[in-house]
Formats: sequence, structure tokens, C-alpha cells
Amino acid sequence: MHLDLLEIISAFVVLFAIIDALGSIPIVLSIKQKQRINPLTVVGASFGVMLGFLYAGDIVLSMFGVDIKSFAVAGSFVLFFMAMEMTLGVEIFKMDGPEKVASIVPLAFPLIAGPGSFTSLLSLRAEYQTINIIIALSLNMIFVYLVLVLTDKIEKFIGKGGIYILRKFFGIILLAIAVKLFATNIATFFNH
Repeated sequence: MHLDLLEIISAFVVLFAIIDALGSIPIVLSIKQKQRINPLTVVGASFGVMLGFLYAGDIVLSMFGVDIKSFAVAGSFVLFFMAMEMTLGVEIFKMDGPEKVASIVPLAFPLIAGPGSFTSLLSLRAEYQTINIIIALSLNMIFVYLVLVLTDKIEKFIGKGGIYILRKFFGIILLAIAVKLFATNIATFFNH
């Protein structure tokens, strides 16, 4: 287990694109109009759930007879569709459920810690050291906290057009990551 700056940056970018804290600002603003959001609760719950899945996700997978490489290939499809959603502006993943506990549902789960981040974490584990992923995840959680605290100011500074452009930009990056993840892990099936 060793620290690798390149792995940390790569994992940070993947998680940053998936979590999409800046792209979530419109959702956060609409929830804030209805009820109070506690940024520490959101970040704590999200981090706890994702860290738990990072460590126990493979145990859950093994109960179903699936290895991490296979999950990474499946995850590349999820990332691909999320990237398509971000770049094309279509809704593929529906978010429904009660909004009474806004800090936990829908913010901590499934908006921040959702299927995309779970898939990303396990996919990253197939290629990167766990310590580097945890550092990247921690940095992302700090960023999410800052976004939640400064949501109103960020929207005024960047504007709706800026948020739109950021969402498209990270959608394209995520699309490239999904293709790389697919190509890297699908090769292992043909090299046996």
C-alpha cells in the first residue's frame, strides 16, 4: 500500500464527475427552499456509506458470485449512461422517494452516495490502491461540504450557464473514463 499522486488525482476526477456536487446545486437549492439541510450530516452519511461499500462491496459481490473485474465492466456501463445523461441532458436515472429527511434522502443517498459512486469505488479498487481512493474520496467530501455551505454564493458567481457548462464538461470526462474502464477490464476476459 503506497501513496500515488497520479492515482489520487485520477480517482478524485472520477468521483468528482460522478458525485457532481456543482451539477447538483439546482437540486440542493430547490430542497433548501422547502427545508433545512445540514451539510455535516450529508457529508458524514455519504462518506460513511461510500467507505463501507468500498470495503464491504466485494463481500456483497462475492455472495452473488461476481468478481471486481466483472463488476467494473458492468460499472463502466453505468458510468457511460450517467455520462450520456450529463452531456445530452436526458434523464435516465430517476430519483424518487420521500424528501422529508433532506440531509439523508435524497442528498446523501442517492444523490452523492448512489449507484454511480458505488460502481466507481469498486471499479477504482480494481485498478488503484485503497489508500489513494480513500484520500480522493475524502477530498471530494470536503468539496461537497464546501458546495453545500456555499450553494447560494456559487450559483450567483457561476450562474446557471456556468453550472450547465461544468456539467457538460465533466460528462465528457466521465464518458472517456467509462470507455477506458470498459476497455481495461474487458481485456482480462480475453487474456485468459
